[in-house]
Amino acid sequence: MKRLRRNRERAVLFSRTRVRVRFSETDAMGVVWHGNYAKFFEDGRENFGREYGISYLQVLGAGYTVPVVELTCSYRKSLTFGEEIIVETGYVPSEAAKIQLVYALYRASDNELMASGTTVQVFLDKDGQLQLTAPDFYREWKRKWNII
Repeated sequence: MKRLRRNRERAVLFSRTRVRVRFSETDAMGVVWHGNYAKFFEDGRENFGREYGISYLQVLGAGYTVPVVELTCSYRKSLTFGEEIIVETGYVPSEAAKIQLVYALYRASDNELMASGTTVQVFLDKDGQLQLTAPDFYREWKRKWNII
């Protein structure tokens, strides 16, 4: 938890998106199955990419993929079918060739924090080779947003 808080404090770009919990994301008790929280993080990642010009299609167009290699999630309260949630996604800068994001899931009706987490993505070239230095397009993206 301490690491998550520290990363959240270091985030420099944020986006927010709304998602409604679908029936297919819940278990027999109407509670969101724990594995589906990663999907909500994905919704946040996709929105962040569109908003800040670093979507999966743009990364792929530059000749790279960015698989998730680490994911954490801290569950606070259960989400249920039909609830609207706000996914807040924050970018944490790093010198390394990776994308670090932090997430907070809030219940829209009362803005209560329901879950939080992190992901780390690395860059692979078209041959699937791990990139140890940040690709040129990523360094340019960071310059555009005054992160370098």
